[in-house]
Amino acid sequence: MSKNGDGAEIKETAEHYIGDGVRAVPSGRLSFEEFLQWADEDTWAEWVEGEVRVMTPASARHQKICAFLVAILTEFTSHKGLGEVLFAPFLVRLPEPLKRGREPDLIFVAKERLSLLKPTYLDGAPDLVVEITSPESIARDRGEKFVEYEAAGVREYWLIDPDRKQVEFYRLGENGRYCLFTADAGGIYRCHVIPGLWLRVDWLWQEPLPSVLKVLRELGI
Repeated sequence: MSKNGDGAEIKETAEHYIGDGVRAVPSGRLSFEEFLQWADEDTWAEWVEGEVRVMTPASARHQKICAFLVAILTEFTSHKGLGEVLFAPFLVRLPEPLKRGREPDLIFVAKERLSLLKPTYLDGAPDLVVEITSPESIARDRGEKFVEYEAAGVREYWLIDPDRKQVEFYRLGENGRYCLFTADAGGIYRCHVIPGLWLRVDWLWQEPLPSVLKVLRELGI
């Protein structure tokens, strides 16, 4: 048993499960290290100003789009030796003074910055963050997280809204602010931080989603 930053006791992991197996949220504020001690690899929660915020379960559509993008980006970046792709639940500790530990749906970290990658979290800003919105998360993804990722120096932010079939692509400008970019006349968006990667936006709305192998062939992989 340990104590958090306010002196409240934190029970060992085995005692964090109550009722039907749902993980109990600690009371009081936790340091980031205490949050890591409480959480495990199956925990979907974020750390915000010392508070634990549990994430709601994702929809099937959300998961399918996320898996589709993870597969494409992982194969593309691995083939070209560009860096690492990771996906939730995996914690990103945003740089100070932001006291935030977020769990983006998908992140890319360029190979020259892989020293930031720790065994259980990324200690710094990813080069690319992708968030797939839900009715529960849309205000947070467009509001809090938008501001945080911009302030943290995340170079590119994709905001995908399956309900509206809408994607917004933001790139960090020289002034440290996000600028909105859109797909070209042919419906293709070319990624800024992953050289050579492009995305046909309509792929995201197809039912079923396109074959990953077919997409990779189009990308020249």
